[in-house]
Amino acid sequence: MKTVEEIKAAILAAVPGAGVGVIPNPSPSAQQSLLLDPAHAVAVAKFLRDDAELALDFLSNVTGVDYLDKEITEKVKATRQVTKTVDGVEQMVEETVEETRKHVEPGHLETVYHLYSMKKKHGPVVLRMRTVNRTDQVELPSFTPLWRSAEFQEREIFDLYGIVFAGHPDLRRLLMWPEFKDHPMRKDYVEPDDFEYEPTAHDKVMERAKAHQTRDQGPVTPASTDRSPGTPTGNREQAPAGEAR
Repeated sequence: MKTVEEIKAAILAAVPGAGVGVIPNPSPSAQQSLLLDPAHAVAVAKFLRDDAELALDFLSNVTGVDYLDKEITEKVKATRQVTKTVDGVEQMVEETVEETRKHVEPGHLETVYHLYSMKKKHGPVVLRMRTVNRTDQVELPSFTPLWRSAEFQEREIFDLYGIVFAGHPDLRRLLMWPEFKDHPMRKDYVEPDDFEYEPTAHDKVMERAKAHQTRDQGPVTPASTDRSPGTPTGNREQAPAGEAR
């Protein structure tokens, strides 16, 4: 099979204007990947599938990745005017100093696709796409129209990471229920603190439940927190003995 650099060159020749970068992998596997710009990703994927030499006809796996905002600290040399005494006379002179500067690198979401050729018996070729950010620009093109095996896997990523796959034929949650809020595989996901169905709320669970009630309903009353083990939590009332709920 062609090297990653050769595949990149073939893509650029076949899909004019496509943005393709090589992502190195310093691990022992040394499995490099190709980063595609979303605008040309479908055309690139179609080429990889239909090219006679590559014939990447099988998509085996789709993965979601979450990258949080990252604070970058770097040291830079800067020139500034300072006052110094030279031969008894104060003068303004230029001085080069080393400064520490910080900036925030915005986070993004990423999808990773592993492609193989069943016909040629080679692979994988690893493709990546990245969203603009993690908030309001989280759309990427779907590969489901090209490889049907992407359908449920892209739905799972939509469900757990929140990436919106444009062109997907049936984009809806796969594991969580439709009314569920948020995306549980994101790194900043916060577990719910309303433990309606926690049978024996205790320790950290109870502390979060108390904080939740205090924030939303005011101070916690003893009746709402002093429970013996096994007593149901939440707002449901206990039915009298012998009666159904």
